[in-house]
Amino acid sequence: MTVVRWGVLGAAKFAKEHMAPAIHAARGAKLVALATGTPEKAAGFQAFAPDLKVHETYDTLLDDPEIDAVYIPLPNHLHVPWSLKALAAGKHVLCEKPITLQAGQFDELIAARNASGKLLAEAYMIVHHPQWQRARALVQGGAIDKLVHVDATFSYYNDDADNVRNQADLGGGGLPDIGVYTFGGARFVTGQEPVSVPYAKLRFENGVDVFAQVAADFPDFTYAATVSMRMFPRQEVVFHGEKGVLRLDCPFNANVFGPATLTLENADMSVTTERWPGVNQYVLQVENFCKSVQTGADYPCPLEFSRGTQEMMDMVFATGKASQ
Repeated sequence: MTVVRWGVLGAAKFAKEHMAPAIHAARGAKLVALATGTPEKAAGFQAFAPDLKVHETYDTLLDDPEIDAVYIPLPNHLHVPWSLKALAAGKHVLCEKPITLQAGQFDELIAARNASGKLLAEAYMIVHHPQWQRARALVQGGAIDKLVHVDATFSYYNDDADNVRNQADLGGGGLPDIGVYTFGGARFVTGQEPVSVPYAKLRFENGVDVFAQVAADFPDFTYAATVSMRMFPRQEVVFHGEKGVLRLDCPFNANVFGPATLTLENADMSVTTERWPGVNQYVLQVENFCKSVQTGADYPCPLEFSRGTQEMMDMVFATGKASQ
């Protein structure tokens, strides 16, 4: 099977610490090149990939015939244009989330993907982790009987004005950064889409959302979420049914924030716990991407799924801004 050769557009900290090492470690993948106009930033990547080729510009990397796929960790507002440029250059594309800032932008991306015959996907790693696949199987399989309510919380503290998450013109904000996980995770497990978002309390600082409290109605259950980048780190998702509760204690940053743990409590008061201590969801994401490129297998997180999460995000912003 042909190895997928990867290039990375930009020497982002997240790329250096997580995704580039994952590409380097993944079966069926080879980390070939990095594009950065700051050569000293390449050193952190070459520490684990000493043969890494360094391009001075993103365009020269896209022109490199030895690269099959690119990973894009650029600031949010650059995701759409560089994804389109990479597709036009004949590359497969894995782009960081949120791949767009509004649901309508997906139309152009999906059309370009279809026309190119290449794979374009959002780097939404949690759906590749077995804890989420197991949660989906249990909830949809009736392990907690009828689902009544879903609670989701994701927070961290970052008030660094120079950080891209705190810059409105770069597409910053807590919801684009981590709200995609609280929203998309519920959609993935249940297979349902929100009907309405009757309540959204948003707090903004310098044009970016830093706190959000959200209530949504799905066809068969209610939903509540708290998302903030001005609170002490916490993450948890709870699926509460008529005859059981399923809890993910570290749903988003598995084995970084804490151990990936799923706890299931049933009506007979039995409690079962499952853990995945050795799983790297970033590596799994790359391997699934490569498998899809190599074999044509369905990718676990197509653009159509990502669009649904952004549609929910748009609903939350609309409700929150209307109530201010």
